[in-house]
Amino acid sequence: MSTARDRSARWRRYWDKHSGTYDRQMGFMDRVLFGDSRQWACSRAVGDVLEVAVGTGLNLAVYPDDVTLTGIDLSEDMLAIARGRAAGLGRPVTLLQGNAHALPFDDAAFDTVVCTFGLCAIPDIDAAVKEMRRVLRPGGRLVLVDHVRSSSPVARAVQRLLEVVTVPLAGEHFLRRPLHVVREAGFTVDDAQRFKIGIVERVSARKPATP
Repeated sequence: MSTARDRSARWRRYWDKHSGTYDRQMGFMDRVLFGDSRQWACSRAVGDVLEVAVGTGLNLAVYPDDVTLTGIDLSEDMLAIARGRAAGLGRPVTLLQGNAHALPFDDAAFDTVVCTFGLCAIPDIDAAVKEMRRVLRPGGRLVLVDHVRSSSPVARAVQRLLEVVTVPLAGEHFLRRPLHVVREAGFTVDDAQRFKIGIVERVSARKPATP
C-alpha cells in the first residue's frame, strides 16, 4: 500500500512540475497528430459527465452547454489552471483532486465518462477502466481518445524505444491499446477509429443497461 502511495505522490509531483508547459506541448500534438479528437470526444457527452485526467481543462471549451461537468486529476497544479480556464469560459464545473484507480464517487453516478490522452499515463489502466465502468449508470457511455500501439511495425519499433525513457521518467506508455481493456471490462463498443498509422485511437462504448 505504501508503495502505491509513494508512486502516486511521485507522479503527482511530476505533473505539478510540468503543468506550466502542458498546454503548449498538447497544443502542438493536437495540431500535428490528434486533429479534432477533443471535439469528437466531447460532442458525445450527455447528462452528468465525468472527465478523468482533466488536466488543465483543455476540453472545457468544447463540451455541449447542457452537460453537468465534473473533472478529476491527480495534479493540483494542473487543476488550478483548469479552474482559471473554467472561470474565463464562464463554465460551471466541479474540479477535484483524486486518483483514477479509486474514483471518489458513488456507483452509477454519471451518464458519460470521458478520458482524452490520460490512460497512456495512468499506471494501472485496468483498474482505471473498471472504476470508470463502476461510476457509469447502466447504459452510460465511455468515450476515450489516446495515442496507442501503432499498426505500423516501424512506428512500433520507435514506440518501444520511446518507452525506455518515457515509462520510468513520466509513466508515459506508447504501446497500450485501451480498446482491448474496454472490451474485457464488459463494455459494448459502438465506435472505434484509428488514424495516423494507427497511433491515435478513438473509442465510444456503452456499459450494459442490465447486469
